[in-house]
Amino acid sequence: MTSAAVDSKGSGDSGAVEAPLTLGEAPPKALGVLDQGALWANLGVSLIGFSSAITLINPLGDRPLSFVAAILAAVVGSVIGTAMVGLAAIPGQRTGAPAMVLLRGLFGARLSYLPTVLNIVQMLGWGVFELWVIAQGAQAIAGSFGIEVHKTVWVLVGGVITTALTIRPLGAVRLLRRYVTAGVVISMIWFMVALFQRGPAIGGGSWEAFAPSVDFVIALSVSWVPVAADFARFSRSGRAAFAGVVGGYTIAQVACLVLGIAALALVGNDQSQVWDPFVTAALGPLFFGILVLRETDQSFVNVYSTAMSLQNLMPRLDRRVISVAIGVLVTLLAIVVTDETYIVFLGLIGAVFVPLFAVLAVDYFLLGGGRRWDTSATAPSRPLMVVPWVLGFVTWWMLAALPTASEVAWWTSFWKGAREALGFVPQPWMSASVGAFLVAGLVTLGLGALRRRS
Repeated sequence: MTSAAVDSKGSGDSGAVEAPLTLGEAPPKALGVLDQGALWANLGVSLIGFSSAITLINPLGDRPLSFVAAILAAVVGSVIGTAMVGLAAIPGQRTGAPAMVLLRGLFGARLSYLPTVLNIVQMLGWGVFELWVIAQGAQAIAGSFGIEVHKTVWVLVGGVITTALTIRPLGAVRLLRRYVTAGVVISMIWFMVALFQRGPAIGGGSWEAFAPSVDFVIALSVSWVPVAADFARFSRSGRAAFAGVVGGYTIAQVACLVLGIAALALVGNDQSQVWDPFVTAALGPLFFGILVLRETDQSFVNVYSTAMSLQNLMPRLDRRVISVAIGVLVTLLAIVVTDETYIVFLGLIGAVFVPLFAVLAVDYFLLGGGRRWDTSATAPSRPLMVVPWVLGFVTWWMLAALPTASEVAWWTSFWKGAREALGFVPQPWMSASVGAFLVAGLVTLGLGALRRRS
C-alpha cells in the first residue's frame, strides 16, 4: 500500500508524507482543515495588501471612498472572491488533480494549455512582485536602524528562502500551521492597536467608487483561484479545503486591508511611506520583521504553482527541478521590477480568471460535469467552452476602470474605442467582476441547455 493510501485512511506518519514529484503519482491526503486554514490565513496577510490599500480607497484616482465604504468594499470583495477560491478548491480535492490539469475536464487536454500558459505568466508575475515587496519591507526595517542595504541583497535572500520551501511544499504548509501563524496573528493584533491609537485621520470621501473598489478586492482574492486545487488536492475532504480557504483568507485579507488604510492615513496616503507607521511603532521592527519573513509563503506558493502548471505541459518533469529553475528566474526578474505595473497586472488577472472560474463552476457544479470530468492526457477538446470565457473577459474590460499607466496606453485606447463604437458608458455602480461572472456563467448555462437538447 502506498504512503498516500495509508495517510488517506488516517494512519501512518502524515508528517513524513510529501507532494509527489511527477504528475503521474497520486497525491497524499495529508492536510486537514487547520493546515488549509493556516495556509490561507497567511496568504491573506500580504505586505502588498498594506500598500495597495490606496487602490481600495481611491480606485478611480479622483473619487476616494469614505472609511466605512472602504471597509465594506474590503469585506464584500473578500467574501465574493474567497468564495470563488473555495469553490475552485473542491474539484481539486475530489479529483486529486492540480489546477491546470483540472481544466482538461473543462477544455480538453490540448486546449487546457491556453489557460495554463496564462497562469504561468500570472504566477511568475506574482512571484516577482512578492520578492520585490519583501525587499521593500526589509529595507524599511533596516532603514529604521540607519542601516542601508541594497534591494538586490534582500531579493536574493527572499529568493533563496522561497526556492527552499518549494522543495518540500507540504512540509512548508505544516511549518506555517505549527509555528508561523501564531506570530502573524500576534503581529497583526499588535499593529491594529498601535496604529489606531495614533488616531489616523480617516474621514470624508463618498460611496461613488464602491463598485470599482469591490472589483479590486475581488481581483486580489480571485488571483488565487488557479492555485486553490494545487493545495486542495492534498486535503482530507472537500469541506476542509473550502472552509480553510474561506475562513482563513477572508478574515486575514480584511484585517490586512484595514491596517493598510490606517497606515496610509497616518502618512497622508503617501504609498511610498506606507511602511513607516509599522517600523516606527513600539516593537515595530520586530513584529514587522515577522510579517516580512512570512511574506516568503506568498512567493513560495506562486513558485510551486508555476511548477504545477508546467507539469500540465510536461508531466514527467520532477517538480523540484522545475521549482529551482523558476525560483532563480523570479529572483532575477524581481531585481529589476517596479511597482508601476502592479495595478495593471492585477486587472488583467481579474479579467482572465473571474470568467474562467464562472465557466468551471457552472459546468462542474450545475451541469453535472463532476460526474464525467476527464483529466487524462487524452481528454477530448471542448472548444465551445472557450466562448463564455472570452465573452466574460470582454465584459470585464467593457465595465472596468481602465488602467492609466503609459506602458499599456494602447490597451486603454482599444477598450475606449470599443465603448465609443457601441455608444456605451459604464456607470460607477457597475461591477466588472460581477458582470464578467454573470455573462460567462449564463452563456455556459445556455451551452449546457443546447448540449442536452442535441
